[in-house]
This record gives sequence, C-alpha cells and structure tokens, in this order.
Amino acid sequence: MKELVEVIAKGLVAHPEQVTVNEIQDGDKITIKLHVAEDDMGKVIGHAGRIAKAIRVIVKAAAIRDDKQVSVDIE
Repeated sequence: MKELVEVIAKGLVAHPEQVTVNEIQDGDKITIKLHVAEDDMGKVIGHAGRIAKAIRVIVKAAAIRDDKQVSVDIE
C-alpha cells in the first residue's frame, strides 16, 4: 500500500523528492501518512478534494484483496 501511494503522489507533485510516505499497521488496520511539500499540497488534494478522494478509493480497493482496512492521511 505504501508503494502505491508513493507512486501516485510522486506523479502528481512538482517536487517528488520531498514526498514521504509512512505506514502504521495495527492489526487489520493500516494508516498511511502522506507528506508532501507545502507548494504541492493543492495538487495532491485537488479541487474540492477530488484527487485525495480518488487516492483513498484506489488504496481501499487494493486493500480489499488483503482483507485490511486502510486510511490515508495527507499531511
């Protein structure tokens, strides 16, 4: 999951070297924390949060195979 979010985020931003992704696992729950440069925050969130929502949908769909619950936090 971590790699999936990282690939998507690096493709969206102007400063891919400043993208960091941390994965915290607690049993069946996984929390992914995405950090991007301040200038790139709007590119990752998108207009009215559409891109952020799309990222979350893709990650949750991938997590269904592993029977896990995943949440993505953009910081």
